[in-house]
Amino acid sequence: MLTLLNLLSAIALLVWGTHIVRTGILRVYGSQLRRILSHSVQRRPLAFAAGIGVTALVQSSNATALLVTSFVAQGLMELAPALAIMLGADVGTALMAQVLTLDLSWLSPLLIFAGVVLFLSRKQSRLGQVGRVAIGLGLLILALQLIVQAAKPIAESHSIEALFASLTGDLLLDALVGALFALITYSSLAAVLLTATLAGSGMIGLPVAIGLVIGANIGSGVLALLGSGMQSTAGRRVAVGSLLYKLLGLLLVVPLVDPLVHWMAGLGINSGSLVIAFHLAYNSLRCLLLLPSVNLMARLCSLLLAERGSSNGVAAPRHLDRTALETPSLALANAVRETLRIGDLVEQMLAQLPELLRDGDAEVGREVRRLDDDVDALYSAVKLYLAQMPREDLPAHDSRRWAEIIELAVNLEHAGDMIEQMVGKLDHHKRPRHQAFSETGLAELLGLHQQLQANLRLGLNVFVSGTRDNAQRLLREKRRFRLHERQLAHAHVNRLSRQVVQSIETSALHLELIADMKRLNSLFCSSAYAVLENDDSAPAGNTDGLDDTPLQTPPAS
Repeated sequence: MLTLLNLLSAIALLVWGTHIVRTGILRVYGSQLRRILSHSVQRRPLAFAAGIGVTALVQSSNATALLVTSFVAQGLMELAPALAIMLGADVGTALMAQVLTLDLSWLSPLLIFAGVVLFLSRKQSRLGQVGRVAIGLGLLILALQLIVQAAKPIAESHSIEALFASLTGDLLLDALVGALFALITYSSLAAVLLTATLAGSGMIGLPVAIGLVIGANIGSGVLALLGSGMQSTAGRRVAVGSLLYKLLGLLLVVPLVDPLVHWMAGLGINSGSLVIAFHLAYNSLRCLLLLPSVNLMARLCSLLLAERGSSNGVAAPRHLDRTALETPSLALANAVRETLRIGDLVEQMLAQLPELLRDGDAEVGREVRRLDDDVDALYSAVKLYLAQMPREDLPAHDSRRWAEIIELAVNLEHAGDMIEQMVGKLDHHKRPRHQAFSETGLAELLGLHQQLQANLRLGLNVFVSGTRDNAQRLLREKRRFRLHERQLAHAHVNRLSRQVVQSIETSALHLELIADMKRLNSLFCSSAYAVLENDDSAPAGNTDGLDDTPLQTPPAS
């Protein structure tokens, strides 16, 4: 029992080491890897080579699958080149299995020691993440040594020997067991290395080992399919196509297994080495043979997984790529893009108000409420996306950006609710009673509305650019808006004193709308404070960068 536990813990350490290497490389070089994948789509050989290189770096074809499916789901890549990249990823996994079987026992303690020193001393820097990768590589090599040591006493156990003896070389049964190995270890690489170790110790024969290796490939395809469950239909097609290619490989190799095994057995090479060599040759030949068929496979996958229309009509996020969460800079950039979409929707809602101020069209009110549902949906998506980001290792500037994004998203969601409430007030007070604002009052509200729109656009610009000059300009506009709305409130009261009938009928609504616009303006201008607070060169005292000279109040109309 203890021996089996040692083997399972060694497998777990191998999986954990692979995870550390993958996350470390994605955090340091994630943007570069994505750029390589996204730009290597014009020619199939380049896409194939990109899949090999990226998978060799991140130590996992599953990580490559997540990257590629997210690209296709966002419409940044066509399905055919994505399938070519996935074929290259299978070859990259086989290459790494070959490298990890070399005698690198001396390298493991060196990598772990150097990695820990770098990670603890420079945790928040790029060099610290490089140390994280070194730790992962050291654990990978150490885990392989532990697997070999744990497999030796297991091979001498009669009960375990009887268990593996039930695998008699039936390719389909062995492939099924190999797929289960890959699912349990969450890595086809780990399953292949374990199979090579068992074959090298004599616990399983070469025919069984070959079946397990083929099954491990299929298991990785199943893992990719399960990992794409949160993606759109377009993203899931990549995983389906990759799995179909692996199943086709099984069908192609079935008639060749027996003569291949007899030929390999006569080479006089250790079975473990033969298993690794077969894995590399099998994946390379299979993928090269199937590479010309990616266009046909893309059409088949499109037929198998047809697009379905949205059932609720609510906007869905476009830029919140979950596979980018391990690369904070990319994840924050995605959240910024989605938050700007919320800003665009709020601007569309705001643009509907003049029509309602003039005649109170019911159809316009329904459109505003529909847009507010979209704002709420995207806000929830951004909030949950940011909550899933690993914040413990974020540099200080990324932590500040995280806070700025969530604050702006909250403010825009509140703004959407306020605009919907303003629409409700107009519907409730104005349209049923057939009331209308006075010409002067309507002109004042429309002018204030235009100023509000301009401040929203400027506020989004400050959020994106983060420049101090624009932030100071935004605060000047905020103060100018505040003085303007006071002037308009006083002008309205002057009209009441002159007994203007329309002003009297709409007085409460008029003043409430002005107050609502004032609150909206405060929400739109809040991004300026974050920029000025983060600017170390900000002068003490009047951080708005404004003079305190009041604007002259125009004569009441």
